[in-house]
Amino acid sequence: MDNSSEFVILRGNSHPELANLITSRLGMKTGNCEVHHKSNRETMVAISDSVRSKDVYIIQTGSTDCNNSIMEMLILAYACKTSSSRKIVGVIPYLPYSKQCKMRKRGCIVTKLLAKMLCKAGFTHIITMDLHQKEIQGFFDCPIDNLRASPFLLQYIQDCIPDYKNAVIVARNPGSAKKATSYAERLRVGIAVIHGEEKECETDEVDGRYSPPNVPKSRIMDVGVGVPTPPAKEKPPLTVVGDVGGRIAIMVEDMIDDATSFVAAAEVLKERGACKIYVMATHGLLSSDAPKLLEASPIDEVVVTNTVPHDLQKLQCHKIKTVDIKCYPGRLRQQMIYEQLMCLRLFCNEVGLRRFMFKKIS
Repeated sequence: MDNSSEFVILRGNSHPELANLITSRLGMKTGNCEVHHKSNRETMVAISDSVRSKDVYIIQTGSTDCNNSIMEMLILAYACKTSSSRKIVGVIPYLPYSKQCKMRKRGCIVTKLLAKMLCKAGFTHIITMDLHQKEIQGFFDCPIDNLRASPFLLQYIQDCIPDYKNAVIVARNPGSAKKATSYAERLRVGIAVIHGEEKECETDEVDGRYSPPNVPKSRIMDVGVGVPTPPAKEKPPLTVVGDVGGRIAIMVEDMIDDATSFVAAAEVLKERGACKIYVMATHGLLSSDAPKLLEASPIDEVVVTNTVPHDLQKLQCHKIKTVDIKCYPGRLRQQMIYEQLMCLRLFCNEVGLRRFMFKKIS
């Protein structure tokens, strides 16, 4: 596919390797664009190629420096918008702040704020992968494609894990049971669920607030029947629901950031007799001391995709393996072909209308 004059591909600084991989498979080149930071850490963008009346694809993912990645993405989109681009498509493999998609204590839903900012900056379409919650798509005022990495991870299991038929898919917590069930059904294997972990970042019922407010009884007015205060929750010990003895345990998640809970789950699985332990995740953020924790843990292998860069983490932990996601070039090619067909259809309709008017006049 040649570098069509109707399309321009731009990238930020978050993941140049992935951007180059996508453009090389498309047979295209990234546009001439410079994104840098001034001495006061302000983000500067300079686009050398003309983007007027063109479809612009901006490739930028979340990384360990997610705030700078977001600002680069917003300024790139706004620069294209003010330069009269026809459409601006954001290719965001990992959407930053996707874990903050629910109300916690007296905070806010940051994912919705980010979605509004992206749309306001000029994005008309978003292509991402394995959102933390599918409901995040409802925060956007523009169309969003949520691609799946499960076909590539399933293929890795079948090709690289010997005797995978003896495996059991493990949900790290009850909230991951749906994803684990999907993997288990496709591999025709069993499922186990780790129960007892207090999920502060995932639980809807517990948000850190009291209802009624936790105030002295002397300040409460005696109006009607008082609402009883629920008892405090106690964190139960981790237990495994399901048989993992003598089997390969494969934990599946959408992302792995802080590895503490994964290590704790692996220790429980090892105590229950699991012979090997694998972790499968789409986004390998692996921030802070996660690589060192994984290296010293009972986990045998951690498999992630290349949606975010993790070359430095792989140097600290030899257990990390990377699966290449090949769907993005295909999805972009499909989007470009669709745009070309729509333009051709509009052109044909216009030509047909002119011929009709010419015949009517003559």
